[in-house]
Amino acid sequence: MPLFEVLGSGGEKTAVVIDLGAAYTKCGFAGETGPRFIIPSEIQRPGAQQPVRVVQFNVNTEELYTNLKDFIHMLYFRHLLVNPRDRRVVIIESILCPSHFRETLSKVFFKHFEVPSVLFAPSHLMSIMTLGINSALVMDCGYTETLVLPVYEGIPVLSAWEALPMGGKAIHKELDTLLTEQCTVDTDSGTGHSLPTVIGSIPEEVVEDIKVRTCFVSDLQRGLKIQEAKFNMDGTAERPAPPPDVDYPLDGEKILHIKGSIRDSIAEMLFEQDNEEKSIATLVLDTLVKCPIDTRKVLSENLVVIGGTSMLPGFLHRLLAEIRLLVEKPKYCDALATKSFRIHSPPAKPNCTAWLGGAIFGALQDILGSRSVSRDYYNQTGRIPDWCSLSSPPPESLYDPGKTPPPLMKRAFSTEK
Repeated sequence: MPLFEVLGSGGEKTAVVIDLGAAYTKCGFAGETGPRFIIPSEIQRPGAQQPVRVVQFNVNTEELYTNLKDFIHMLYFRHLLVNPRDRRVVIIESILCPSHFRETLSKVFFKHFEVPSVLFAPSHLMSIMTLGINSALVMDCGYTETLVLPVYEGIPVLSAWEALPMGGKAIHKELDTLLTEQCTVDTDSGTGHSLPTVIGSIPEEVVEDIKVRTCFVSDLQRGLKIQEAKFNMDGTAERPAPPPDVDYPLDGEKILHIKGSIRDSIAEMLFEQDNEEKSIATLVLDTLVKCPIDTRKVLSENLVVIGGTSMLPGFLHRLLAEIRLLVEKPKYCDALATKSFRIHSPPAKPNCTAWLGGAIFGALQDILGSRSVSRDYYNQTGRIPDWCSLSSPPPESLYDPGKTPPPLMKRAFSTEK
């Protein structure tokens, strides 16, 4: 039995909380202040050179089941070191998670690991639980996409969500291209070699490390000048002076020279407006326009930003400056009745905020018991109730004996008991 075996307030063993992200998975126990482990969401297959990503929506169900089964087995028996049959599970999910992925993940937990119950908790709602507020506009800037969702009085306003396929993955791809084209490598045999002739391609984990260690987000005025110089075809716009170049050791023998112009410009792709005039800053304003007018002031003054990509230095400052610049433009000036924007500082790093909310929620034994999908119910029906399907009340077997089912419309999202 592990040394950290602990019991909840009702004598029940504390729940396992898992935030299954596209790039990294955070796992730990309910009631704790942070995840025990943050590991890549991938598994290594025997004989395969590249690891297999677990969170994939375009693979067949059998392959997805096998990948999830092996990954969850690694979580329980290599990292958490607990018996899955003893503990409830809280899974932090995105509202855009496909149903077949949720069904397959539930099948893995119930059929293979035989957990007592599973609760799917929306990441945006869990994030505001860490702050003790009921209403907020939550932006999740993660690996594959940036998703903005308003939450008003504990209820996500699903009709107002906005998303853009811009995140860590897009930055890594662009950074890899710029490093290959512009940077040189020093080796024992000489200096100034082009990158492809020395090592071919850079692994993504190295590209990510370069991004984290050397890159940053410029302030608004500098960023606008960088964008102007980038898209100016006649060459009249002058680019601001770049920051110093840095040397990055690749494997102990090779030194990669990273140009300063790459360091400060790589994150500009998040704030550049595309052909549809969309950027991650316009997502916030477009979402507000979709919300009822009497909710906009509360939402705009309670911005919450989560996700690993938002941890880049200067990201929050630039985002707020972009929003305040855009809100003065005619497109938003007439439509929005508010021009006051404030960003909260949750009591956790942005990449762990949703997990911490799930840990708080999972520590509430009564609520967890009444809102989780039990193994008995799953064995009877063979599926989990979709949180967006509110047409019929859930069977009584969904709840523990002696518990009063919560009201139907508040079942999935309300923060009340």
